[in-house]
Amino acid sequence: MTVKLDISKLKKDGKKLYPTLLYGVTTILNRHEEFRTALDKNGQVGVFSEMLPCYTIFHKETETFSSIWTEFTADYTEFLQNYQKDIDAYGERKGMFAKPNPPENTFPVSMIPWTSFEGFNLNLKKGYDYLLPIFTFGKYYEDGGKYHIPLSIQVHHAVCDGFHICRFVNELQELINS
Repeated sequence: MTVKLDISKLKKDGKKLYPTLLYGVTTILNRHEEFRTALDKNGQVGVFSEMLPCYTIFHKETETFSSIWTEFTADYTEFLQNYQKDIDAYGERKGMFAKPNPPENTFPVSMIPWTSFEGFNLNLKKGYDYLLPIFTFGKYYEDGGKYHIPLSIQVHHAVCDGFHICRFVNELQELINS
């Protein structure tokens, strides 16, 4: 499902967009069990007590991406500090995981800041085993004096459906507005 979030307040307040959105998505995700449900190595269903964002960073010179994960804390300022430390330490490293050894309790987030979209879909090889949500943000844009950003949320229907996604989006929008 792809939705449009109103990020006017974030823009007005001068918040750093990507880490603030990472914080928001992780905060809401950690409230709900259906977004923390995964299969273990033996194929057994389990629920993580907490999830950490594993997000992409872009390397302009090579036009490639790497992933970094960041420890989550409910304190916004502390999370931003954790994010910045990871960007400073691993942001220039190339390879799939710039920050090594991502824990099992990470979920993927990416941003495609070059284009806005109304629909986005990832096709995962053997995706029937992947129960965690995947979040993809697009390019924000201004419309009628408000700023919007597309967010694609891909979920596994075995653990999550439209009701859960809508609740997630509503809570995320409330958090962004606060």
